[in-house]
Amino acid sequence: MSMSYNFRPAMQTPHSGYHWDGSDRRFFEGWYYRVTLPIEKQTFAFMYSIEDPIGGKPHSGGAAQVLGANDEYLCRTFPDVNQFWAKKETLALGHWRKKNLDINPQYLAPEEFERSIIEGYQATATLNQGMIRDPGTGFYCRWQYEIQPICGWGNRHSWQQSTAGWLSQMQIFEPGWQILMAHGLATGWIDWNGKLYEFTNAPAYGEKNWGGAFPQKWFWVNCNSFENHTDLALTAGGGRRGVLWWMESVAMVGLHYQGKFYEFVPWNSQVNWHIQPWGEWQMQARNHKYEVEVTGTTDLPGTPLRAPTEAGLAFCCRDTMKGELHLELREFSGAEKKIILKAQSFLCGLEIGGGSWEKFWQSD
Repeated sequence: MSMSYNFRPAMQTPHSGYHWDGSDRRFFEGWYYRVTLPIEKQTFAFMYSIEDPIGGKPHSGGAAQVLGANDEYLCRTFPDVNQFWAKKETLALGHWRKKNLDINPQYLAPEEFERSIIEGYQATATLNQGMIRDPGTGFYCRWQYEIQPICGWGNRHSWQQSTAGWLSQMQIFEPGWQILMAHGLATGWIDWNGKLYEFTNAPAYGEKNWGGAFPQKWFWVNCNSFENHTDLALTAGGGRRGVLWWMESVAMVGLHYQGKFYEFVPWNSQVNWHIQPWGEWQMQARNHKYEVEVTGTTDLPGTPLRAPTEAGLAFCCRDTMKGELHLELREFSGAEKKIILKAQSFLCGLEIGGGSWEKFWQSD
């Protein structure tokens, strides 16, 4: 059997494995895989989640969601937690809903999965595969693509970093957040309700979050498909999260460009933001050596998505994968500022989530 989730250990980010400790405390874990097709100007995002995996709880169960072509949406719940599996030491997970074989859920060779799993998914660091169907409409998505990771979260060819810093190893922050792969290349196909998209070396991305508490409010900007820049990836975001017994608002900007990682986080930079309830995301960050400016905009209405909440899976965020993005990175040289990078994209992921978006949100 091909163990496609084994790959260069130095490339694996912290927190790649499954975090559930087997207890009955409220718990969720969610994974996000995305592939962008620049020629078709389309993006497909696959979101997998599991809640209260011990089973027998009001919110126990899983789900697979797809935000597909033209920001269209498909969701399927997976109520049986016993048909979910995940590895604790590496990125590998799956959930079955309908199957033709009588074994415990586990990683299958892609051909075996295709043959035996009528509805379900499996995903690793180098593979994303599945099939879900809405029984009410018959609308379906089937997908299989291999992933070549290029950037994790850190400098290329170096050991990778925790997105939330070393303290996240101690699970002080709830929920945890980790970019698993800031940039990679995907090759394979997606059948979106009868329209087949085939692709080779398309920009791919992956992240995850987990914990026993849920973010109150957040925003997110993500892109690794830029005009005239093939080796560039941006992930930026912020939110209100729990830290021990208090709440704090934090934000970060992470940029991978030509193998180098530019990190702007609360412990090494000043990060400012001004986010409209919908339509405009503005961020600026600076440290002793660099500054970055990020502006995302959209005229599209966006698509409501579900996310795990205290009250179970619920529509609580809004996304578009067709945002416009302008990015500028500058380096300080004495009193001078030198522009290292100017880039733009029309295939940027933009999101707001959580409560109280009646007015703009800006940093203190």
